[in-house]
Amino acid sequence: MNYGVLLQSALVALLRNKMRSVLTVLGITIGIAAVICVVAIGKAGQAQVEQQLNNLGDNFVWIEAGGRAVNGVRTGTHGTKTLIFADAVAIKNQISLIKSVSPNVDGPVQIIYGNQNWFTGFRGVTPEYFDIKRWYVDQGAAFSQDDVDRAADVCAIGRTVRDQLFGVEDPIGKVMRVKDLPCKVVATLHPKGLSVSGQDQDDTILMPYTTAQKKIKGTTWLDDILCSAVSQAAVKVAGQEAAAVLRDRHHLRAEEEDDFNIRNPEDIIQAQLEASRTLTVLLIAIASISLVVGGIGIMNVMLVSVTERTREIGVRVAVGATEEAIQLQFLGESVMLSLVGGAAGVLFGVVGSYLVGQTLRWPMEMSLESVVIAAVFSIAVGVFFGYYPARKASLLDPIEALRYE
Repeated sequence: MNYGVLLQSALVALLRNKMRSVLTVLGITIGIAAVICVVAIGKAGQAQVEQQLNNLGDNFVWIEAGGRAVNGVRTGTHGTKTLIFADAVAIKNQISLIKSVSPNVDGPVQIIYGNQNWFTGFRGVTPEYFDIKRWYVDQGAAFSQDDVDRAADVCAIGRTVRDQLFGVEDPIGKVMRVKDLPCKVVATLHPKGLSVSGQDQDDTILMPYTTAQKKIKGTTWLDDILCSAVSQAAVKVAGQEAAAVLRDRHHLRAEEEDDFNIRNPEDIIQAQLEASRTLTVLLIAIASISLVVGGIGIMNVMLVSVTERTREIGVRVAVGATEEAIQLQFLGESVMLSLVGGAAGVLFGVVGSYLVGQTLRWPMEMSLESVVIAAVFSIAVGVFFGYYPARKASLLDPIEALRYE
């Protein structure tokens, strides 16, 4: 059987009723386009959530100074003064699931450069912090461990701070005032955008924690200990082991509450990611309904075609056409309808995804897999919904068919 000739004859047959064929094709086109658009939008949403997860840190383990009870009144977080640098060292040395640790001292601060000023937040950290939180240097070079050891007056600034204080001026090497401290800018940070909670992550200053402790806050304790676990799976266990080490070091009895908190912001983002995936699957299922509707349209048109061409079928059978030939003839027409609809659907799906991405300013990524699956599915719809009419045509009695008016 020459399938090229089969498809060509199917196309000729369909062009006899152009409007009916176009309306039938439209159902498949809408279904395929809807599936491709939904997959592209779903992937864009997941990519945004995954970017938030990536910005959160490298297998991030966050230990925060806890609250304390004063005359029966409990304070909020960062109320205790028991979290110290030695705790960070102990966690790094005693827990094999932790690969890097940075102490953290933070707070709000007013900064001034020239005739410009800005209210922002500072973080006193060690060089490990840049890897733990996946901060990349845009210009200059991050401060070193030597800067930490000598409490150097140096800092790295986020994009928002740079824009507000320096504008188009190159900030590297410039000295600004952080509270009352003259501080040299040694690096600018690659922008991260908003956090999960909607805060501007680029509105920040990073400096050696010793500088922040001694020269800005005047404290000896830490606000947080930020860690990086060896793997994603080890994050929870590493947090539990860190809690055990800190309870032992802080001499807490079994009945006493922790004077620190182990935070898991990653759980929130993972839940968002799972919800995004579930919603994408749901939307694909809804979009697929239009494909089923389009398939039913093909079946309806093919049944009408079989009825209209009953005499033609009788003539073909009478001159020797086999059941298989008759069946393939009508199945070919059905597959041709779905192929044309699938091709148009892929085209409209790609264009539609691009337009949605431009409108919402989302980085749309076209999935070759979704396009291929949509194309294969369109052929499957043609075969599935075209089989019954084709089978019905092949089983017609030639004598009754020739008598049909």
